[in-house]
Amino acid sequence: MPYTDLLAPINSFLQCETPDGWTFEAKKTENLPIILRDHLACELKAGQTAMFLIRKYAVDKESSKILFEWFEPYEDFLYRKKGDLQSLANKNNLSKAILPKNNSPYSQDLIDKMVLLIKEELHHFYQVLEIMVNRDIPFDGITAGRYAKGMMKHVTTYEPNALIDKLIIGAYIEARSCERFAKLAPHLDDDLNKFYVSLLRSEARHYQDYLALAQQVAGDDIDISERITHFGKVEAELITSADTDFKFHSGTPIKN
Repeated sequence: MPYTDLLAPINSFLQCETPDGWTFEAKKTENLPIILRDHLACELKAGQTAMFLIRKYAVDKESSKILFEWFEPYEDFLYRKKGDLQSLANKNNLSKAILPKNNSPYSQDLIDKMVLLIKEELHHFYQVLEIMVNRDIPFDGITAGRYAKGMMKHVTTYEPNALIDKLIIGAYIEARSCERFAKLAPHLDDDLNKFYVSLLRSEARHYQDYLALAQQVAGDDIDISERITHFGKVEAELITSADTDFKFHSGTPIKN
């Protein structure tokens, strides 16, 4: 595969490979609408996660408002069924500069990396929606799976460790997304194959950015390797254990 070198560090980071059972279900033609609908929702959730981190830890109140306004048309579409592909065109931009809090030592780097991530996730959201529209696949809602919630249960309750844990979780979600894009791509038609392969590089960079931020927040005082290992085990359990709810990040599929 032309992207083997790109995936090597991701496969080393993840503590398990996607089960063959998931790939078997994901490549079925009848499951493509589920994959695309969940992928669409996941792109927005990834952007929201980054946005919430910036709002909580990095920016002033005015910048927080600007971030909310940036997401509003996408959230209107996904949650309130307002708008369409045309109305979302040219919406992926910030109206004003995002300014850091004065009392946060890592604000600017967190902002820089997360704003870039958000822009890419919202661009991917638009691309997935465009694919769905072109294939007459409606978005009629989808429920959240257990994956992200299953990891968030393990977040420490005190700072800065809580932020470090959230950043590590972000790294695992992005790394797993990259690995699953690579698993799924060879089984799709040419257009979808090219699209999913095109996502690999950005997802790989996202996981690295999350890890770099986690280490930056920890500084020299906190060893994050134990938390990385812990969340790797949690993530692997969610991916390999039986799961009746088939989603993009679900575990080993079993029938209800």
